[in-house]
Amino acid sequence: MKQLVLDLALPEPEPFSDFSPGENAELLFQLGEWAGAAPHARFVYLWGEAGVGKSHLLAAAARRGSALLVDAAREELPNEVAPDALLAVDNVEQLDRAGQETLFAHFNTLRAGSGSLLSSGPLPPMLLPLLPDLATRLGWGLVYQLKPLSDADKTLALQGRARQLGFELSAEQADYLLRHAPRDLASLYRLLAQANELALSRQKGVTSGLLREILHPRDA
Repeated sequence: MKQLVLDLALPEPEPFSDFSPGENAELLFQLGEWAGAAPHARFVYLWGEAGVGKSHLLAAAARRGSALLVDAAREELPNEVAPDALLAVDNVEQLDRAGQETLFAHFNTLRAGSGSLLSSGPLPPMLLPLLPDLATRLGWGLVYQLKPLSDADKTLALQGRARQLGFELSAEQADYLLRHAPRDLASLYRLLAQANELALSRQKGVTSGLLREILHPRDA
């Protein structure tokens, strides 16, 4: 029988603590400001290619600010928001016309009150297939490109995440993951969590062999 390890699971890391900033230090600072409802950072839009960590950062900012988080690729926006609400909307390019009109109305509600909006997409607002008025609103606040991390930064991020899970990841092990696993941080973090759970169930450490077993189970 597989050993139960749920009671050994560590709590979620402090928001942003498991994301290596790389060239995104200013963006991370402003996300913290947004989560703290700072007046100058009420409206923030971040964009970047798939896999750079947009969803991860939106979730972290929403968690820190106790905000409502909506993934437009999978969920619908609420019909109404309070004027003082913190609203985070991921994948705004996935909104249909009705969703775009709703988000436009929410923006105006939040702007008239003391609320805040954090949103993200793959391109700058004016290059997205959105209603012109909504694209303009999304570009009114702070707009940042989330730049990809270098391999060195990803290694630091992986080692930091492993440390939060309770084990040490060597540079060689991190390099192996970067060469053989999906390179986006969300996938890499899931692999670390899987490796940690398997190691705990066996009452052993996370070894290079265990990582190979997870990535290439047929060869194990």
